[in-house]
Amino acid sequence: MSVTLRPATFEDIELFYRLQQDPVAVWMAAFTSAELTDRSVFEARWRRVLGDASVDVRTVLVDAEAVGQVLTYPGEDGPEVSYWIDRDHWGRGHATEALRLLLAETTRRPVRAHAAQDNTRSVAVLVANGFRITGEDSGLAAGRGEVVKEYVLTLTD
Repeated sequence: MSVTLRPATFEDIELFYRLQQDPVAVWMAAFTSAELTDRSVFEARWRRVLGDASVDVRTVLVDAEAVGQVLTYPGEDGPEVSYWIDRDHWGRGHATEALRLLLAETTRRPVRAHAAQDNTRSVAVLVANGFRITGEDSGLAAGRGEVVKEYVLTLTD
């Protein structure tokens, strides 16, 4: 298994859209956009994201097959990370490795992340990359249509 990253392109929007139509993955992510199923809104949002120089989006490749994305974006207290991996590739270490590769390119610290508290796999990916739980929050999660508790995790090294 070889995990690599490449800069995301407009052509990747199709993959990102397909991945975010998986109801199991949307439920696990919890804090998603409310307009995931509206393709025109989804595409317009990703076109803005890909054109924003303050957001660093990478397409995740496993043995040259595109399987998701990993990104940094400006948060209130510095960069934040997010990622989405095709459910067919869950549990194989791909998200952990993709995040490790992205963090190697991201020199600014601290870096923050958020994960639903019951999304133990995502929390494990973050902890494996040196993040520590530094807070808790809750909010309305569009992916579940209910209030969900989340962890705030921070990487300082």
